[in-house]
Amino acid sequence: MTNTLSPAEEQSAEIPEFPMPRAATCPFDPPPALREQQEQGPLTRVKLWDGTTPWLVSHYTEQRALLADPRVSADVTKPGYPSGAPVVGNSIGFILMDDPEHARLRRMVTAPFTIKRVEAMRPRVQKIVDDLIDDLLAGPKPVDLVQAFALPVPSLVICELLGVPYTDHDFFQENSKTIINREATTEARSAALGHLAEYLDKLIGQKLESPEDDLLSGLAERVTAGELPRDEAARIGVLLLIAGHETTANMIALGTLALLEHPEQLTALRETESPALVSSAVEELLRYLNITHSGRRRVALEDIEIAGQTIKAGEGLVLANDIANRDPAVFSDPDDLDISRDARRHVAFGFGVHQCLGQPLARMELQVVYSTLYRRIPSLRLAADIKDLPFKHDGAVYGVYELPVTW
Repeated sequence: MTNTLSPAEEQSAEIPEFPMPRAATCPFDPPPALREQQEQGPLTRVKLWDGTTPWLVSHYTEQRALLADPRVSADVTKPGYPSGAPVVGNSIGFILMDDPEHARLRRMVTAPFTIKRVEAMRPRVQKIVDDLIDDLLAGPKPVDLVQAFALPVPSLVICELLGVPYTDHDFFQENSKTIINREATTEARSAALGHLAEYLDKLIGQKLESPEDDLLSGLAERVTAGELPRDEAARIGVLLLIAGHETTANMIALGTLALLEHPEQLTALRETESPALVSSAVEELLRYLNITHSGRRRVALEDIEIAGQTIKAGEGLVLANDIANRDPAVFSDPDDLDISRDARRHVAFGFGVHQCLGQPLARMELQVVYSTLYRRIPSLRLAADIKDLPFKHDGAVYGVYELPVTW
């Protein structure tokens, strides 16, 4: 007996699944299949876990246009939203909302992340980095740079900014790890979100009783003023706590690994006295590595004509920033790591109204780390073969679970 497919089934069978696997020999590069999709054109179809086939947007120009288009929604509850896993409501907060509610809530937490306020934190971040390097130099080796340095740096910073006790870092780091694990069950992710929401709600309660000079106390003031429900304040706290340490921690570890694998770039960065080159290195590593590698998810609210295609209302969009940041029409030799490149146009932090709120803080932390770690430990090197490192292929945020180093 011969099985035959209908034309629709044949078409679906030819659509590649997303997310796509990286090549084992090229851990810093986007998946080869993603490059193939980009070569086919700016918009192609991909198949998600639930069988839906949203548009994959792989070209830089079209991504920026759509991310800035008010007809494109970030609301996870809208029909057609191309979620990476089963969704029950919006449990994360304003990043998965549309204006005006998105803008209203975002404005409540914008002030601590302004460039001026972030720059005022630089000396404190420098001390955190130096103290942790002192501990590294005084301790045993080899050492796992993730646990001893990459994870503590942003965790300490975001804890101080929010008003979260760093002594609870094991608790919130473990729950965050579950939430961003693409292979975790829906039940496990929901439980982890619940744990963090309960934890932040308790902290908000403490700030209501005894406010301090921190972001959670500011949210508590909004609760007291009737501007913000307490559960929403807790959700915002969860969002900022997760985003404030996971992404930067992975950039520190993966960026270090990339530099160790590109020794000429590492030497240039280690020996420079130029803050401009350090800043350039940060932007290039953000472009080159793309630790948020699951694509930004959106859904069209109206029909949109773009690049010779019609995106119909209700159709999902997956905007793959990792391949857009390797678009040869925008970045020459895009697969090369070049810290002298002007990479400021990258979309690692997104674009439009939903671009990353914490990007000034992340940039400053990375500038301090990349200008300090390699200078203070000039003989830093891997203590394992790169092919044996545990990369986070299962994570919504890419990086390494461990990075054994010595000197």
